[in-house]
Amino acid sequence: MSAEDQKRIAGEAAAALVQPGMVVGLGTGSTAAHFVKALAARRLDIHGVPTSEATAQLAREGGIKLLTLEEARQIDLTVDGADEIGQGLVLIKGGGGALLREKLVWEASRKCVVIADAAKKVVRLGKFPLPIEVVAFGHATTQARICDALADCEINTAPRLRMKDGAPVRTDSGNLIYDAACGDIPDPNMLADALKLITGVVEHGLFLGLADEALIGTDAGVEHETL
Repeated sequence: MSAEDQKRIAGEAAAALVQPGMVVGLGTGSTAAHFVKALAARRLDIHGVPTSEATAQLAREGGIKLLTLEEARQIDLTVDGADEIGQGLVLIKGGGGALLREKLVWEASRKCVVIADAAKKVVRLGKFPLPIEVVAFGHATTQARICDALADCEINTAPRLRMKDGAPVRTDSGNLIYDAACGDIPDPNMLADALKLITGVVEHGLFLGLADEALIGTDAGVEHETL
């Protein structure tokens, strides 16, 4: 089974968790897109809260009614992908550039389910570069402070500004993203706390203590993991 097929079956399994009347957080990225499509196919009377403009467009095309986070305030279930899933359902997210909006939606949710293909499971976080969203003003100064915070956490790497077609990538909120190729993150909680203390850092891609369940697509079917 290809990685794309594994993503698809995980997304379909997550869509089966949704009940009529729910307010559902809609994640961003290739795996989350499978969930949104499978959910749209069920034609349930629900409302979705998208974590990006791309997801909002996909949901509209599928006939899913949308709410803003301000309108919803409380979300019953959020389903989203991840770039890495470590032991204890600790995650790295943000490869799709929507980490700030994703974390806002996750934190407003009663339950969060992460979906992924089998390759996303890791023993320790860090092989996938950690996204760090920063405000554009003074971002080079912020990058230097991020380097110091990484060094304090025994991570010797310099985060790189995410680029596309020769220009810095802008998030839906107008911010920039630096990617830190950590290789290995000895203490994710320590690093998360250090990054949040930096003026200019809007959010980081460490999602710790947020996921309640994981649905992992494998060649043998969908594996369920809980805390």
